[in-house]
Amino acid sequence: MKPEPRKGTVNNPLHQLHALGQSVWLDYIRRGILDDGSLERMIRERGLRGVTSNPSIFEQAMAGSDDYDEAFEALAGAGVEAGDAYERLAIEDIQRTADLFRPIYDQAGGHDGFVSLEVSPTLAHDTDATLAEARRLWAAVDRPNAMIKIPGTAEGIPAIEQALSEGININVTLLFSRDMHEQVMRAYLRGLERRLDAGEPVDHVASVASFFVSRVDTAIDAALEKSGHTELQGRAAVANAKLAYARFREIFDGADFRRLRAAGARVQRPLWASTSTKNPAYRDVIYVEELIGPDTVNTMPLATVEAFGDHGVAKRTLDTDPHEAEQVLEALHRAGVELDRVTDNLQKEGVDKFAASFQELIDHVGEKLERVAGRV
Repeated sequence: MKPEPRKGTVNNPLHQLHALGQSVWLDYIRRGILDDGSLERMIRERGLRGVTSNPSIFEQAMAGSDDYDEAFEALAGAGVEAGDAYERLAIEDIQRTADLFRPIYDQAGGHDGFVSLEVSPTLAHDTDATLAEARRLWAAVDRPNAMIKIPGTAEGIPAIEQALSEGININVTLLFSRDMHEQVMRAYLRGLERRLDAGEPVDHVASVASFFVSRVDTAIDAALEKSGHTELQGRAAVANAKLAYARFREIFDGADFRRLRAAGARVQRPLWASTSTKNPAYRDVIYVEELIGPDTVNTMPLATVEAFGDHGVAKRTLDTDPHEAEQVLEALHRAGVELDRVTDNLQKEGVDKFAASFQELIDHVGEKLERVAGRV
């Protein structure tokens, strides 16, 4: 029997996550929830402490709703091109959302209350263009609690390091492998060390490393079905994330971060992304419940926020059994799963999918502009 929904905030597991050191961010944005006060209510009632966006989210918002029609008419009347129209509207949404979260940012001393906007994923393999785009968007949004999202590709790493050295808050996205996650953490340390060596403050620079979860199980489960190792289905993604967290703790609790910590620098928190459950056979909050621990963020789609608020169990799970995750990955290896190959492919696919979504977004914005132009 499904548990009765819990009322109030004391017994709300979303609020309990914050007490356990994990911040809940919403992986969703559209103008309607800003205009009707829904997002403000969710901040108050659900304990939201940030928002993430990506091209797919904006594509659904702008193409799949009438929230932006009035703005499209004004832009069409001014002769604004589709790419510029998208960017103007997205930046307005990000600014309004950042302003909503600014009290949290201030109360948390700059530790939380962030809103992310992604550079064009079509630039994911171009270091210089990614860096230029990050600088431009950071200046355009002009909010201290903004984060610029950069894909954690090999070409993205130098751009991430340089942007951090310039004091730009960075959300590193599309991380699937622990190797790339470590490279991103090292880039964060180098960026802040360079900033510190230049005599610049490091206490206000914030960054998260968005480590994708459920897509790993989706990619591996079919192979496990064919090989007859169904007992391992639904376990790879959590094990991979838990070992990434263990390495995060080793780096940021150790000597590598000592000088920066003394200067007031923050850790680069792991952010669990892709945390909706794709397989209906699994518990709908599995990728929340299994990844709870200090110095982390979980960015959830709206349905996952509601599900966890309704029947989630909030307790520390990330590091309760440090050897279990290793045993799972060893078993997967024996079953013929090459995790590194899977995660490398997932990152390539992720970049391609986001790039395709970005192009679809621009195409749909162009169609909307043409459609409303006749009414101007």
